[in-house]
Amino acid sequence: MPDPSSAPLTVAITGASGALGQALLRRFHGRGAQLIALCHGRTPLQLDGPDGQPIPLHQVHWQVGEEAVLEPLLEQVDVLVINHGINVHGDCSAEATGSSLEVNALSAWRLLELFAVVAQRREGRRRAEVWVNTSEAEIQPAVSPLYEISKRLLGQLLSLRAPELAQALRLRRLVLGPFRSALNPVGVMGADWVAGEILRQAEWNCSLIIVTPNPLTYLLMPLATLGRWAYVGLLRRS
Repeated sequence: MPDPSSAPLTVAITGASGALGQALLRRFHGRGAQLIALCHGRTPLQLDGPDGQPIPLHQVHWQVGEEAVLEPLLEQVDVLVINHGINVHGDCSAEATGSSLEVNALSAWRLLELFAVVAQRREGRRRAEVWVNTSEAEIQPAVSPLYEISKRLLGQLLSLRAPELAQALRLRRLVLGPFRSALNPVGVMGADWVAGEILRQAEWNCSLIIVTPNPLTYLLMPLATLGRWAYVGLLRRS
């Protein structure tokens, strides 16, 4: 019987048309992965590899709130990277609040739960993984109140559900500092460099992947994660 660990990874990335999404697609392509780009927009995503040749990928259009329609597609996926998000900056209106919570937190949570259900049906394949981009905004100011609130909610939901989700999935939390993108054009890090660091730490088998120029995050994030784990574990009921 063929070894499932020797087969190419199938990687699906939400927010694939953004700066980090494209950088991750290029990096995974360099490692021989089969790519699925999950995009909200319908503009064709065309990426070139280092040799100038087009990168083969399967682009799928989807919308927040319609996560369930992705279930058949997720059956093929080995690694799901939940990376989509919005930043409304200083807008604190009711509409901006609803959009931020829905896109940055609740949609990601629904995908987590859906992929865990799908992963339980896998037989004879490598263990499925989900990588969740919660952002440094989980514990640090991001000069955007609703971005901070929604990302902290996502981080809390991930910590709350981790014990059950981990029975079906390998979970990795991506805690990223400011990188240049449409959401943050003044970020101090390049998206390609950040993507490379993410994959490097994943190859080190890290579950908590931190990429930031802020040294405090390397101290505070593990403590915050450990504190949540202890608190939830103390109060958890079946």
